[in-house]
Amino acid sequence: MSPPVIVAALRWVDLSPRVDPLTGAVHTGTPTSGLTAADECALEHALRLAEAMDGDCVAVTAGPEAADTVLRRALAAGASSAWRAPLAESALDDGRRAATALAGLVRAHCGEPSYVLCGDHSADRGTGATPGFLAAMLGLPQALGVLHLDWDQGRVVAQRRLDGGRRERLALAPPAVCSVEPANVRLRRAPLPAVLAARHAELGLTGSEPSTPDRVRTVGTHAFRPRTRRVPAPVGENPNARLLALTGALVEREPPRLTYPADANAAADELLAFLRQHGYLT
Repeated sequence: MSPPVIVAALRWVDLSPRVDPLTGAVHTGTPTSGLTAADECALEHALRLAEAMDGDCVAVTAGPEAADTVLRRALAAGASSAWRAPLAESALDDGRRAATALAGLVRAHCGEPSYVLCGDHSADRGTGATPGFLAAMLGLPQALGVLHLDWDQGRVVAQRRLDGGRRERLALAPPAVCSVEPANVRLRRAPLPAVLAARHAELGLTGSEPSTPDRVRTVGTHAFRPRTRRVPAPVGENPNARLLALTGALVEREPPRLTYPADANAAADELLAFLRQHGYLT
């Protein structure tokens, strides 16, 4: 039987983007690009799981040729192989397109992975949607926003953060997709010989950029300017009367009131009643 495969799905981002102070345009560059803290944490967990399961850790990413830097870092840290799916830099913000490229790469070169680990979010406007899309496209269960992973008796035990300072423990039998928050662990320091070897290591490149149609087509962008609304002239014999008519100070209105619902259900009923009263709900 082939050894189990742990996939580390990494995201290539610019860690120090430059913002034009006049136009607000964001400029990125290859020298300051690399792995975010969440992706470093996901890679470290993937390496630990591969060691515990006596399997292989495969690093994958989607992006332009400059994204090879994150794959070489993964190889230096201990990944057995690395693959990249070509994807334009402008498409990396779309979690669905990034997940489509990664899912095709995983199916083609990673067989049936035991676990797929991703960073929970990124610093470049990342919404954290890619892990969820990836789990759906691979048809695997998911555990998102994981703080810590442990290997215990043939399964992964994941700890998630809940509201109120509570924690949730999940037992995940393979296969599954996990997204990891940057907490509790740090990526191991790669030895110098491995770093030098990774510079010249052969990386896998699969296919061409997927032609996923955009759901929303941008026609143009411009500053928001609300349309002018015609307002009738205020009625009154003197400026004070016209000002009162213009502001509506003398119009009878319902005074504001404070409510103190006993629980969440009562609060919801109060809100729904207010919306029905003002015509938002029927």
